[in-house]
Amino acid sequence: MPSKTPTAVSAPGKVFLAGGYLVLDKDYTALVFGLSARINVVAREIKTSPGVQLSEIVVDSPQFLEAQWRYGYHLAPEDGGIKVTQLHSGEAVDSNPFVEVTLSYALSYIAGTAFRRSSHAFDPAQFTILADNDYYSQPHSMSGVEKNPTRFAKFPTTLRGANKTGLGSSAALVTSLTAALLTHYLPASDFDITSAEGKRKLHNLAQAAHCAAQGKVGSGFDIAAAVYGSCRYHRFSPSILKSIPEAGAPGFAPALTKLIDGTSWDTEIVKEGVSVPPGTVLRMCDVDCGSQTVGMVKKVLQWREANPAESKKLWDELESRNLRLGTILSEGKLDEIRPAVADIRELIRAMGTQSDVPIEPESQTSLLDALMEVEGVYNGVVPGAGGYDAVALLMKDDEATEQRVKDFVAKWSKEKGGQVRLLDVKGEMEGVRRENIKEYHGWIS
Repeated sequence: MPSKTPTAVSAPGKVFLAGGYLVLDKDYTALVFGLSARINVVAREIKTSPGVQLSEIVVDSPQFLEAQWRYGYHLAPEDGGIKVTQLHSGEAVDSNPFVEVTLSYALSYIAGTAFRRSSHAFDPAQFTILADNDYYSQPHSMSGVEKNPTRFAKFPTTLRGANKTGLGSSAALVTSLTAALLTHYLPASDFDITSAEGKRKLHNLAQAAHCAAQGKVGSGFDIAAAVYGSCRYHRFSPSILKSIPEAGAPGFAPALTKLIDGTSWDTEIVKEGVSVPPGTVLRMCDVDCGSQTVGMVKKVLQWREANPAESKKLWDELESRNLRLGTILSEGKLDEIRPAVADIRELIRAMGTQSDVPIEPESQTSLLDALMEVEGVYNGVVPGAGGYDAVALLMKDDEATEQRVKDFVAKWSKEKGGQVRLLDVKGEMEGVRRENIKEYHGWIS
């Protein structure tokens, strides 16, 4: 039976500290950290008048303008699972493929497992999405001094018009919405978010939905971080998802259930030995100038294909340096952090030069080198696929260091004419989790 009381779950964003590009190949490792910025989803039933039947699921994101999506759903023929259709009430409403695909996948999985054993149906429900502020650039705080007094800011824009900071919002959304759907509609005996088996099923289902919504099979590191938090990650084989028909197509439901519950996933996710030393923290700076990640990835892969021996030598050495950094961090060797990160950055720049891709552009090199001169900052990287939109810093976790960094980036922005700010978000170990409904007072009626 669906939960009668509202439930809330959250999933973290991610920062890719080491292993960018390497993660695309199963033979290599990614060092991924979860972040304190979370996408939260509150699930609650929609109460109807006696005798009134409603087949509707409402998903809303009240921080943004025109951000409510209403869906009808029905059982598709020939084991096609649950087909979800966006309902329109006259006014123009943007579609949200990440929400729509996640609903189709999660509802089909639920219908094909627990509901198959009984006469359960999907009672109408509302799912409210609330994103911590650091997922989006906020011009009012670009000086790096002002702090938004509320955890969930109201933005004067549609969701499509919001300027993302690149913390992995789509993966955190798909993971938290999937977890909320499973938690709301399934009994704890079928899905427990705190158990290893619950996390395994959630990971598999969120990976499948996220890839379908994106229209491509990514490396999956962002979903892994959203479910498990900080970890060492080896990707799954893309061929695993080739057996799944499109949602609603004949055979989709049994193929999905087999994929989620089965053992075909060959991903490797390790949490042991992934940490930062006590008194040290991973922080993010938003550099308000986005990158076209897809084009960059394509060019790096073309370079690798054209130069197999040269690229393998570079990637093998980069893998070795990435693993060394992970060991240094977990063993708390503070004096070795700076040279270990410098060694990684050296090879990242070499890969960028050889592939003609701005993985660590000169402007970011200048910024990172200057930040290293700030007392309390060990070093930093351009995370993930690189580019112009963010840097990640390893620094002392105290107010004095934080203030020095804020003062520095404010001065840098003024002198260089860009917009750089230290985000409030910090590296965090924990992945998806249940939340106290009281956290969302004022947003949930």
